[in-house]
Amino acid sequence: MNKTFSALAEPNRLHIVELLRDGPLTVGEIADRLELQQPQVSKHLRVLSDAELVEVQPAANKRIYKLQFQSLKELDGWLDSFRRMWEERFNRLDDYLQQLLEKEKKKQFDLED
Repeated sequence: MNKTFSALAEPNRLHIVELLRDGPLTVGEIADRLELQQPQVSKHLRVLSDAELVEVQPAANKRIYKLQFQSLKELDGWLDSFRRMWEERFNRLDDYLQQLLEKEKKKQFDLED
């Protein structure tokens, strides 16, 4: 997973992954959309490929890149543990706030009597 984080930490590589979310692209298409030189994009794609975030499919004289979802699924699983932790904390906070609200309502009711 360290490879995944390391690869995605660089903004251009993150943008490449975001572009590929919508479907496969050639190196040239990625370069055009990010306004980068093709050799620079190829280096970023090599890093993303090494991190198993993208895969390449040769088609004639072009190389078409698309997302490889296994690494992203592993990342999502890791993030899910944090989501569950925060949901539990927010649920406890909600319970606490409801208790405070009920106490406040009870105080107001007692004052009206």
